Amino acid sequence: MKKLKAEKLTLEAFAPFGEFFSFSEPTGYSLNGALHRFYPDRILSNVTGNMGMSPIHVKKPEKYLVTQQEYHTTTAEVIFPFNDDMLLHVAPRTAGVVANEYAKAFIVPKNTMVKLYAGVWHLAPLPVHEQELQAVIILPECTYANDCTVVDLPEDQQFEIVL
Repeated sequence: MKKLKAEKLTLEAFAPFGEFFSFSEPTGYSLNGALHRFYPDRILSNVTGNMGMSPIHVKKPEKYLVTQQEYHTTTAEVIFPFNDDMLLHVAPRTAGVVANEYAKAFIVPKNTMVKLYAGVWHLAPLPVHEQELQAVIILPECTYANDCTVVDLPEDQQFEIVL
């Protein structure tokens, strides 16, 4: 089985797949008051209708085996881990054809919001240190029912992520 080394999250490496921003260590211009610093509009996502904010809890597996992937044709997905760093695997947008020869895995620091572009292959984030990752998934209402293609990977497309 192919092994994929998880890499540090950087703007350059993650750019083909989406955007990210650290909410615990924000940078850039802020609007400041006596008691606050407000960092406006760091990640944008266009949506018509209701936005769903859904908790996800993911147990730490013995091995980080990737045997399934999903994508959303018209929808960006936002993921925010808050109790642990998360392991996130992605592959490029490909019009429905798995292209895991271009897959990458990133270690996303906790409190870092990630936005995956529509069409990017991925699946649930995984915990790095804790026995269970707690995160929030932000998607337009009912995306999981209306715009979610999940694929069981054939053996030659499966891979293991290593830290």
